[in-house]
Amino acid sequence: MGTRVHQLAKELGVPSKELVPKLQKLGIQVKSGLNVLKDEDLEKARNAIAAAPAGKSSSATPAATKKPTKPKGAPKPRAKPAGALKPQPKAGAKAAAAKPKAKPVAPPKTTTKAVAKPKTAPKPKPQPKAAGKAVKPKAALKPLPKAAPKAAVPEAAAPKPQVKTREEAEREASDAVEREKIRLRVQRYIAEEKLRKERREVKKKKREQRERQLHQAERHVVEFKRPEKLEVTLPVSVKELSLALGIKANDIIRKLFLSEGKRITINDPLDEDTIIAIGLEHECEIEVLQAADVEEDVPELEFEESPEDVGQRAPVVAFLGHVDHGKTSLLDRIRESQVAEGEAGGITQHIGAYRVDQGEKHVVFLDTPGHEAFTDMRARGADVTDVVVLVVAADDGVMPQTVEAINHARAAEVKICVAVNKIDKPNANVQKTMQQLAAQGLNPVEWGGDIEFVKVSATTGEGIDDLLETLSLEAEILDLKANPNRPAMGTVLEAHISEGRGNVAHVLIENGTLHRGDVVLCGPGYGKVKALYSDKGPAIETAGPSTPVEITGLSEVPEAGDRLIRMKDLKEASRYAQRRLRRRRDANLADRRHVTLDNLFSKLEEGKAKEVRVIIKADVKGSLQPLKQELTKLGTDEVKVKIIHADVGGISESDVMLADASDAVLIGFHVVPDEKARSLAEERSVDVRLYRVIYEATDEVRKALEGLLDPERRENVKGHLEIREVFRASKVGRIAGCHVLDGNVERGGLVRLLRDSVVIYEGRIDTLRRFKEDVKEVREGFDCGVRISGYDDIKVSDVIETYEIQEIARSLS
Repeated sequence: MGTRVHQLAKELGVPSKELVPKLQKLGIQVKSGLNVLKDEDLEKARNAIAAAPAGKSSSATPAATKKPTKPKGAPKPRAKPAGALKPQPKAGAKAAAAKPKAKPVAPPKTTTKAVAKPKTAPKPKPQPKAAGKAVKPKAALKPLPKAAPKAAVPEAAAPKPQVKTREEAEREASDAVEREKIRLRVQRYIAEEKLRKERREVKKKKREQRERQLHQAERHVVEFKRPEKLEVTLPVSVKELSLALGIKANDIIRKLFLSEGKRITINDPLDEDTIIAIGLEHECEIEVLQAADVEEDVPELEFEESPEDVGQRAPVVAFLGHVDHGKTSLLDRIRESQVAEGEAGGITQHIGAYRVDQGEKHVVFLDTPGHEAFTDMRARGADVTDVVVLVVAADDGVMPQTVEAINHARAAEVKICVAVNKIDKPNANVQKTMQQLAAQGLNPVEWGGDIEFVKVSATTGEGIDDLLETLSLEAEILDLKANPNRPAMGTVLEAHISEGRGNVAHVLIENGTLHRGDVVLCGPGYGKVKALYSDKGPAIETAGPSTPVEITGLSEVPEAGDRLIRMKDLKEASRYAQRRLRRRRDANLADRRHVTLDNLFSKLEEGKAKEVRVIIKADVKGSLQPLKQELTKLGTDEVKVKIIHADVGGISESDVMLADASDAVLIGFHVVPDEKARSLAEERSVDVRLYRVIYEATDEVRKALEGLLDPERRENVKGHLEIREVFRASKVGRIAGCHVLDGNVERGGLVRLLRDSVVIYEGRIDTLRRFKEDVKEVREGFDCGVRISGYDDIKVSDVIETYEIQEIARSLS
C-alpha cells in the first residue's frame, strides 16, 4: 500500500494542514491527510520539502540539530560533520538566535534524517564555541539561560500530542470504518451462505420426495382401458376428449389438421360430428349430449312430499292450431273478453295464459300463435299443458300448422281434444274436416276412436258449454295432483323488459306456491320476487299450482321455456345462475367459427355474398327467437341476412348508433323508438322499420334481399349478316358490305364476327348505312354497309351475328 499524506507529514515534521497546500503547489492532487501518495509523488514531495529549508536559510538546520545534542542515542551522526562546521562560527550564533522558533515545529526524529543528507547538517558540534563568542545572542536569551534546552523539550512536545492525536484519530476512525465494513461484509456473506445452504437442502428434500412419489406411482400404474361406449356433454374441448379416450391431445390436433385442415388448440371446443368421428376412429361409441339443465343439481327439487299435502289442481289447457282458425276468438268467448280484436293483423304473436274461474274451480287456458314461425312457441305450449284443444276451422280443414300442432301434442304425450270451429260459416264442411283429421290418426269417438270432437262457433257461442264440459271430464280422468306446500316450480311462457318494472317474466306455476319476496332462480336470472301480478292485472301475494302470474325482480331476462325454482337464499341462487351463464357462453363459443389461415379463402368467398344487416328489437323473448329464425332462413348463397344484434325492449339511442355504425336496418317488433332515438335516426338517416305482424317483416326483408340479387342475364340472338364485299376507305378503314340473312341489325348493337364458326371478335356496330344514308336498323333481305368499331380484319364470307343481353329480375323462391 502507498503512504498517506499524514504519514509523510509526520515523517517530515510538518502538520498535515500545511503539507496539503504544499503538495498541491507541487502539482500533486491531494485534498486531505487521508489521501494516498504514489511512489513518484512521494519521492518528489520528500525532495521538495527537504530541500526547501536549505535553500532559504541555514539557521533552520542548527535549530533542528541542537535538540538531539542532549540525547545520547545518536553520537555517530554528530561526530562526522564536526570538522566541516569549524570555518562557520558566526552561523552558529545566528542559528542559536533562530532556535526558539524552530523548536516547537521540528521533531527530533526528522533532524537526524535531515542531517544525514545535506552537508550543512553537521553544525551542532561547533555550536558551543560560536555560542561562547557571541555574547549578544546569549544576552537575548537570558530569561532562559540553561533551562532553554530543557524548556525546548516541553515546548516542542506540547504541539506533538495535538498533531498526533488528530492524525491518529483520523487514522483510527478510518481504520475503524474499514474494519466495520469488513466485519459487516463477512457477516452478510456468512448469512447468505447459510441461506443458500438451507435452500439447497429444501430443494434436495423436495426432489427426493418427488422421486419417491414417482417411484410409488410407477409401481401402482394401472393400464388405461379405453371404454367401448362414452357419453360426453357439449361443449367438449380437445383436452377433455383426449382424457376421456386416453389418447394424446396432440394426436387429435394433428389428425384434424391433416385430414380436414383445421387449426385448433388444446382448449378449443369440438362439434358433435368431429367428436363422433374421433370416437369411431378409436373404436369407441360416443353419445353426445346437449348441456344438461342445472335444475338436476338444484337441492329444492329433492322435496319429500307427504300424501296429506298432495291435492287436486286445475288443468292447464292449450289451444293449438293453424293461423286464423279461431283459437283466440274461442278463448274470448270463454273468458268473455276481446283479446282477438287487439291482435295485430288478427294474428296472435305471443303465448297468452288466462285463468277462467268456474265456481270453486278454475281452468288455465294457453293461447299459442298459429303462424309457422312460432313453432317453438307451440312446442312450449304443449310441454306445459295437460290437455291440448286442437282448433280446426270447418271451412278450411287441416293445414300445415294443424299437422305440426298434432305432432307437438303427441311428443308431449298429452290428451288431445278437437274443436271444429266456424261451423256457422256457409262453406263449413265438418265431415270433410273430420275425415282429414282421421287421416292424421285422430279418430272421433263417434267413429269408434278415442278423440273427443266438439263442434263450436266462436261467433255464435254454439258448443262452448259442451267444450268446457268435455275439458272438465278429461281433467277428472287425468286426476291431476299438486302440492301447494312445497317450493314453487314453474315454466316461463314469455319474458320482456318493462319500463319502470324492469325484467318481467310470465310464468305458469305448475307445483308448489310462490310468495312475494321468495328467492327464485329462473334461467340465467335470479333474485327476490318484488311483485306478483295475476293475468287480469291486480297484484297478488301468493300464486298456487296451475296459476299464470307475472313476476318482477329478476337479475336477467330469462328465455321462454326456462324453469323457475324457489331457492333458499340469494347466494345459492347466484351460484347456480352463474353456472348457467357459463354454460351458455361455452355453447356459444363452440358454435363460433374463427378466421384461420385454412378458412381464410372460404371466408373471402363468403365475403362476396351480399348481405342485409339487421338489428331486431322485440317486446318479448318469445317473439324474438322466431323472428330471428324466419329472417335467417331467407338468406341464400348470394344474399344473406346478418343479425347484428337482437334483444327485447324499446328502441333506444344506443340501438340507433349501432345501426348507424354497422350500416344496418333497425326492425322493431311491437316496440317503438323513444323521442331521442327517433330524432337521432332521422339525423343519421337510419332506416327504422316497425312491424306488428311477423309475415310483414319477413316479406319486406325478402324484397330487400331480392333487390340485392344480381339479375339473370339472358342472351337473345337478333340476326345474322354475311359479308359479301370489303370496301376500303382512307379515313374510315374497312367497311363490310353485308346482306342480312335473318332477323335484323341495329346501329350500336352487340355483334360477334364469326369465321368458320369460330368467334374472331366481339364488339359493337359503329356505322350502319344503306347506300349513302345512315340508318338505325336494317331488316332481313336487305343489303347494308357495316363498320365494326375498332376492328378491320374482316374478310369476304365472314358472318356477323347480332345479339342483345336481357336482365331479368330474380326472386328468392
